[in-house]
Amino acid sequence: MVGITDLPFRQLCKRLGAGMAVSEMVTANSALWNTAKTRRRCDHTGEVRPVSVQIAGGEAQMMADAARRNVDLGAEIIDINMGCPEKKVCHRAAGSALLRDENLVGQILDSVAAAVDALVTLKIRTGWDRQYKNAVRVARMAESAGVQAIAIHGRTRADLFNGEAEYETIAEVKSRIGIPVIANGDIDTPHKARQVLDRTGADAVMIGRAAQGRPWIFREVGYFLDNGKELGAPSTSEIQMLLVEHVGWYTRTLDGGEQFRRRMNKIESAKQQISAIRLFFDDLANDRANNMKTLKRAA
Repeated sequence: MVGITDLPFRQLCKRLGAGMAVSEMVTANSALWNTAKTRRRCDHTGEVRPVSVQIAGGEAQMMADAARRNVDLGAEIIDINMGCPEKKVCHRAAGSALLRDENLVGQILDSVAAAVDALVTLKIRTGWDRQYKNAVRVARMAESAGVQAIAIHGRTRADLFNGEAEYETIAEVKSRIGIPVIANGDIDTPHKARQVLDRTGADAVMIGRAAQGRPWIFREVGYFLDNGKELGAPSTSEIQMLLVEHVGWYTRTLDGGEQFRRRMNKIESAKQQISAIRLFFDDLANDRANNMKTLKRAA
C-alpha cells in the first residue's frame, strides 16, 4: 500500500506478529529509479527479513530488469503486482489492468521468474469485473512459470474496495493449484481470519487496510489461530509507546528530531501527542520556508 507500508511501518508490523510485510509498490520504469521516492522505497536498511519487494509495470522486459535490480538491492522475494485497482496504475496497463490481457500476464510471469534466483510471488484480484473472473487461469499460469505463492484479493478490479469481498473464487484457486495461496480482503478481526481460512482452505491470510492504526492485529490473529481464544487489547501505555517509537523513526533525521522525541516521551495524552506532532512539522516547514526566502534574497 503506497504511502502506508513504508519501512518503519513494516518493521512495526513484523515486530507485532506479521509473518511477512511487502514493500510499497516500486515502479519498474527505469526512468524513475533515481527519483528520491523510488530510492527511499528501495532502501532496506534495518529491514526485518524476509525482504519482499513489490514491483509494478506493464512490460515483460521492464519487469524482469526491475526484479534483477531489486534483488541486487537486497530483495529476497519479488512480488508482482497484478492486484492494484487504482486508476493511475491501471491507466498505465499495470496492476489489475493486466488481468484483461492474459498473454501479457504470461509473458511477465515467465520473464520475472526466469530473471532472478529469488522467490517470486504474485498478487492478483479475482478478475477484471464480475463477468470476467480469470483468477484460476492466471494462477495456473503463475504456477507453470515458477511463481511460488499467490495472494488473491476477493474483489475484481471493477469492484475497487466497494461491497464485500467474496472467497469462493479464492477457494476454487486453492483447489486447482499446488503452490501456497494467500487469502486477502476484508480480514479485520481474528475471527474473520479463521473463517476465511476455513472457507478457502488457503495457506495464509493477508491483512492490509485493517492494520492501519491497529498494527497489533497481526499478533491478535496469530494468537487466536494458535490458541482458539482472543488476546487482550493493548494497553493505553503500550499504544503510546508504539506511537512515540513510530514517530521517532520519521523524525530521526530531521532537524530538532532528538529534542522532539524527548518531549514526546513525556506526553501522556494522545490528543496532546498529535498536537505536538503537528506543531513540530509546522515549525519545521516554516523554518525551511524562511531559509528559502533568505537564500533568494541573498542571491
